[in-house]
Amino acid sequence: MPYYRAVGEIPRKRHVQFRRPDGGLYAEELMGEEGFSSDSSLLYHRYAPTAIIKSEGVTEEPAELVANHPLQPRAYRTQDLPEDGDLVLGRRVLFGNEDVRVSFAVVTGPSELYRNSVGSEVVYVQSGRARVETTYGALDVAEGDYVVVPTGTIHRWIPDGFMKALVIEARGHVRPPRRYLSQYGQFLEHAPYSERDLRGPSEPLLVDGGEVPVLVRTRGGLSRLTYLHHPFDVVGWDGYLYPYVFDIDDFEPIVKRTHAPPPVHQTFEGPGFVVCSFCPRPLDFDDEAVPIPYNHHNVDSDEMMFYVAGDYSARKGSGIGIGSITLHPSGFTHGPQPGAVEAVIDAVRRGAATTTETAVMIDTFRPLRLGAAARRCEDPEYPWTWARASR
Repeated sequence: MPYYRAVGEIPRKRHVQFRRPDGGLYAEELMGEEGFSSDSSLLYHRYAPTAIIKSEGVTEEPAELVANHPLQPRAYRTQDLPEDGDLVLGRRVLFGNEDVRVSFAVVTGPSELYRNSVGSEVVYVQSGRARVETTYGALDVAEGDYVVVPTGTIHRWIPDGFMKALVIEARGHVRPPRRYLSQYGQFLEHAPYSERDLRGPSEPLLVDGGEVPVLVRTRGGLSRLTYLHHPFDVVGWDGYLYPYVFDIDDFEPIVKRTHAPPPVHQTFEGPGFVVCSFCPRPLDFDDEAVPIPYNHHNVDSDEMMFYVAGDYSARKGSGIGIGSITLHPSGFTHGPQPGAVEAVIDAVRRGAATTTETAVMIDTFRPLRLGAAARRCEDPEYPWTWARASR
């Protein structure tokens, strides 16, 4: 995280004696990235966070990923995926590579306590509401929220009824783009969001309890560790590393007279990928502007787009609707559907002034392979829609 927060009770200095009311010492825990060379937070537990009494391996079906071969653009209907339990074990893998895994979850119940020690997670809530309980405190989230969970954070998801979410699992850390930050970590004036737009835990959670299991994911697989004391026993913490929420509606679009490329929509970056937010914004306003994306071939990346709200004029006639996902791979030139360019120019002449669409885009710099869930909900007619509309 790029700025400092302090929550609950903490001592006057780091690494000094901090005693409980009964005279015993609170147990200090440093959560830090990149050894001791990057962001960290200090948490103060009532009990030792190291006390485990059992460790068991958890068998899970491997996420079978196959190459996008023969190469073609693809589209998927997440609306066709079934309900599948909680947000941790109920994830359906859509795509993945060596850097990132993208899943979809149709959530109907609470998850177990969970710690991903492979990398950060970004969860985009497409619909519904939930409470995310963590060692740092609780976060209430709803439709349109990105939830960023740093590597190694113990947490659980408690939905308020039915919920749908896109889950991005990094193999490393996810952060705001470096170009948005000063050398000291403050959001700069040209950034499309700021510290005021980020919601972090505001008070300790303090759950009392004895032995409790925690699912832990490492590069070796999934384990279940049983802790002697509940990990949500933190009385206070401070630092730069903690889970937070960013509402996509708080993203401030960057506008040009003529069409701006996707990097102006970038929201987060991870190792080998970026996440972008496409939000309603003023249309390009030059008299000769073509206010719609041009055909483009990103030779170094695959582009995955999740359509979550509004009207995508550039995709009319392609079968794309709310809940659809498109995958446009490196090696394929993609762009608006035939006829869409003239249709938007005519709409501007008639007085249209803004776009209405909202979407989450993930660009990866290694090819995305296809998971079983993607193959299950694919629209087989999508690749040929440009040609059919051009006849």
